[in-house]
Amino acid sequence: MKTSVGDKIFDSVNGLLLALLAIVTFFPLYYVFAVSFTDPTEYLQKKFVLFPHTWSFASYEYMLSSKAFLRSLGNSGFLATVGTACSLVVTAALAYSLSRKRLRGRKTFMLLILLTILFSPGIIPNYLVVRELGMINSIWSLIIPALASGWNVILMKSFFDSIPVELEESAQIDGCNDIGIWFRIILPLSLPSLAAFGLFYAVGYWNQYFSALLYLNDASKWPIQVLLQNMLLSANNSDLAVSTTSSVAPPSETLQMAAVIIATLPILLVYPFLQKHFAKGAMVGSVKG
Repeated sequence: MKTSVGDKIFDSVNGLLLALLAIVTFFPLYYVFAVSFTDPTEYLQKKFVLFPHTWSFASYEYMLSSKAFLRSLGNSGFLATVGTACSLVVTAALAYSLSRKRLRGRKTFMLLILLTILFSPGIIPNYLVVRELGMINSIWSLIIPALASGWNVILMKSFFDSIPVELEESAQIDGCNDIGIWFRIILPLSLPSLAAFGLFYAVGYWNQYFSALLYLNDASKWPIQVLLQNMLLSANNSDLAVSTTSSVAPPSETLQMAAVIIATLPILLVYPFLQKHFAKGAMVGSVKG
């Protein structure tokens, strides 16, 4: 197929605009990365560094020697692992139950789930519920209220609807009960969708910020995002919510950039392992029949 001059001009302009957009998007990430590895002495002299003359791990050593920082990383890790596992179990179990036509009150449950998508109770009712459940200042206050997303339940239900009923009937003939069918047949067939939704849940739990501000009063239970926010708002090293055995602390800017890189790295490392499942899982519920 012959390409006209207009098409060539359009493709060139389009490619140029996309390249500029990529540069604009990538530049802040590169700047954070460069400053975090800049030698503290060099940064104090230049203040704006794009290509460090001397690379240094001083900021990372300072942050990783901080008990408060490591504790917040552990809190976020707990949220991302335990919270994601609990959310996947609840979402998959609820979606599978709703996909079975023999479930009594199925339409009523679907209506209630749709209502949670259309109407949000708001901050104060959520806070009152968490307080009445006795979860204020508990790490579980960030997990239990966010166990399942109504939208994810509906999408996963659509996936379960596409699984042939004959598979379950064959398993029942072989003497398998409903729980055994769910564990041995349904979940293994659902790995792409579980990987996709697991990634969404993990990113959500790792980025927990506002709920932590509302429900957690003890700084030792803060996730990494809350501690990072306090660091970014600090004007000097003495205001940073970190403690270290080092006598000389790097500039607060390099510490902040190092903290941003450390807080971003775990989620970036998860993507390659889920990539093979993510493309299939992202299409869950989009095609039926």
